[in-house]
Amino acid sequence: MITLKAGRERSRGDARTHVAAAHSGKGQSPLLRIAIYSLRHYWQASLAIGATLIAATLQLLIPRLLGQAIDQAQHVLTVAGEGAQEALLWTAVTLFVVSVLRGLFTLVQNYYAESVTHYVGYELRLAFYEKVQRLSYSYHDRVHSGDLITIGLLDLEGIRVFFSTGIIRVFLFCVLLGIGAYMLFSTDPLLAVLALSFVPFVAWNSSIAQLTLRSTWLVLQKKLAVMTRVMEENLGGIRVVRAFSGQKYEMDKFDTASAEALALAHDRVKIRVKSTSAMNLSFFISMALVLWFGGNKVIAGEISIGTLASFLTFMTILQMPVRQLGMMVNSFARASTCGERFFGFLDEAIEIKDLPHATPLKVSKGTLRFEDVHFTYPGMTVPTLNGVSFEAHAGQTVGIVGAPGSGKSTLAHLIPRFYDVTSGRVTIDGQDVRKVTLESLRRSVAVVQQDSFLFTTTIENNIAYGDPWAKERKIERAAESAQLHNYIAGLPADYDTVVGERGVSLSGGQRQRLSIARALVLKPAVMVFDDSTAAIDAGTEHRIRSAIRRYASDRVTMIIAHRLSSLMHANLILFLEDGRIVERGTHDQLLALNGRYAALYDLQTRPTEELEGAVE
Repeated sequence: MITLKAGRERSRGDARTHVAAAHSGKGQSPLLRIAIYSLRHYWQASLAIGATLIAATLQLLIPRLLGQAIDQAQHVLTVAGEGAQEALLWTAVTLFVVSVLRGLFTLVQNYYAESVTHYVGYELRLAFYEKVQRLSYSYHDRVHSGDLITIGLLDLEGIRVFFSTGIIRVFLFCVLLGIGAYMLFSTDPLLAVLALSFVPFVAWNSSIAQLTLRSTWLVLQKKLAVMTRVMEENLGGIRVVRAFSGQKYEMDKFDTASAEALALAHDRVKIRVKSTSAMNLSFFISMALVLWFGGNKVIAGEISIGTLASFLTFMTILQMPVRQLGMMVNSFARASTCGERFFGFLDEAIEIKDLPHATPLKVSKGTLRFEDVHFTYPGMTVPTLNGVSFEAHAGQTVGIVGAPGSGKSTLAHLIPRFYDVTSGRVTIDGQDVRKVTLESLRRSVAVVQQDSFLFTTTIENNIAYGDPWAKERKIERAAESAQLHNYIAGLPADYDTVVGERGVSLSGGQRQRLSIARALVLKPAVMVFDDSTAAIDAGTEHRIRSAIRRYASDRVTMIIAHRLSSLMHANLILFLEDGRIVERGTHDQLLALNGRYAALYDLQTRPTEELEGAVE
């Protein structure tokens, strides 16, 4: 259990700080929130921005030094002299040093810019995962997990890289274009205009292209989300697919989703290629004009060859940042779209949460009470529960029975506040469950559901998930009560045996028994078994019930079952129909009523032949 315990032992202080920072700035534009969040890492961001400014400035010196070197070389050829050679050597050394320094500062820029992006990615992943843990059941009821995976992977990545692909490039471009333009215009205004003539066209062309790309990015995200959803469902139900030979249908479904995403991706590539081609064409036209007019000025003696070379060199240097202008705009567009979706998810209201003055649940007598409870699922108009009222004391067992859709599981989910009642209230020892802290409530209420989820870890870790510090003997006693200890003891690795993904290495009954053991470890005040023995044979179920009755002598036990033999021993049995309690009492009392419960009992216990004869 070392891995699980170590994970639980880690301090949550840093994570909470990151989460709070990610939630700050609600109501601001996505780009502003990303920028502020990135600049929280001020010393890494400062080094990256400072190195960018220095590297860009040094890069602007290269064309001037290169032009000076050419003029000096020409002077050496025409006027032989030791002083001219020394000047050329000094310029060459200076050019070399400037180039090396520019490379070093570019290295610092790239390193610390990437460092900021990884810090941002790490912290936003924590914030995303923490939000997933706190969102209410109702949110997960209406949002597919594939959509959440898309937000947590693709959208988060679009936000993460914004500092290096967007903010840093803005500083680089502004320095190169701003200072560079001043240097060119101060040398020769005509050639400066010709050298920079391609910049407005490139800016306009890339902006139009990136606006188009932005409008298609959200559509592509949705198609990728659909593709992720199809893949996730296929992986989750791969055994059903194989059992019903549904491989061809699944491949066709995935191929359709993938083809739609591919077609849109191709359209985006066409837009990007056309934009890049237009930028290259405009650049070479500008260079040709500079060569023509600059060459004539050299012939006329108005400028030197070195000055013309410095203009051409500057254009070559500026070409890459200008060509990356489209990527920079794309980074802004992507970050804006991804940030809107990602921060929209982080800002999603949590329906089930602690009230401002919530106090820990204090269990003394362990009395559970439903007081005129009504409940309607969000987005629905037909109520699921109508006026449900009952009371159960410690040591008592309440059985819930009824047709599918009658509200049995909903009733169980209201106790630990998976959902909040629409009206009425649920109390434990007189304390409204809405007014106590969720952590204390859910440690006091354990719900064992029919669909038993197991983690890909050891059996011991799965049983002790709710109490990682549980001693081995406590874990074993829980497994014994769940009639699972003997099976585990026969495994080669005992309790250290690793179960497969979702517990596929165990049978359905074994998974259910392991889930029961997981609940028993907590020793909760209220234990709810929601049809949790449906996959267990009658003999094993009887032994489990006997053990649980001894285990639950001082706590409320609620059993929801279709098989009446599972709850015949209950102190109180409630028969639900359309969200209402239509019959209540003990097993014998309900049989004496000769109503719905008695009819269901006859249906489950009388011989099939006798029932068929009665029907005829």
